[in-house]
Amino acid sequence: MPLDISEIKPYLPTFNNELLQEIAGNGIIQDMPLGMEILKEGQYVKMIPIVLEGLVKVFTRTEEKELLLYYIGSTQSCIMSFSAGLTNSPSRIYAITEEPSMLLLLPTDKLNKWVKQFPAINDLFYHQYNLRYTEMLDTINSLLFGRMDYRLYNYLLEKSKLKGEKILDIRHKQIATELGTAREVVTRVLKKLEQEGKIKQTAAGIEIS
Repeated sequence: MPLDISEIKPYLPTFNNELLQEIAGNGIIQDMPLGMEILKEGQYVKMIPIVLEGLVKVFTRTEEKELLLYYIGSTQSCIMSFSAGLTNSPSRIYAITEEPSMLLLLPTDKLNKWVKQFPAINDLFYHQYNLRYTEMLDTINSLLFGRMDYRLYNYLLEKSKLKGEKILDIRHKQIATELGTAREVVTRVLKKLEQEGKIKQTAAGIEIS
């Protein structure tokens, strides 16, 4: 059943009615629970997501280690899924919902046509490219040159901002996995940040001061 344009227009205000009608006729809105895997490495991309509500984590994985690349928030999309979908290449990343999310899924075969026909689609993904390119450069610089306390504190600040929560219910092991380090290192650095008054560790989670 086609979508109602009124369902998607508030999230995509720069799209004209013709493009919205195309999306309404071909797209799918899907609610995803927390922890749902949307994409994995090696998978061919048939549907490209735009997050309408919620948060999606994009990362790469080697053996038991993960490296967080970026988060996709409301009205944002995944440029790496977009690239893989348009070139019919296997995905090089994983994507999983960080919280319950509502996604607009666009078929790649239609998107190939739309990027030629509608400038607003190109504008959306060019903006995403610039945003993600900057974020990944920051990640690389942080990995190469950043101190762990700086990396960890900024990671917590960013996650707090994205989730809109001052207290993060997150385990040391998850932090270590996303930052590509050992749990013992995270525990030690969190204790240092707490001593500096930047965070407080409570039964409810990690509180950003």
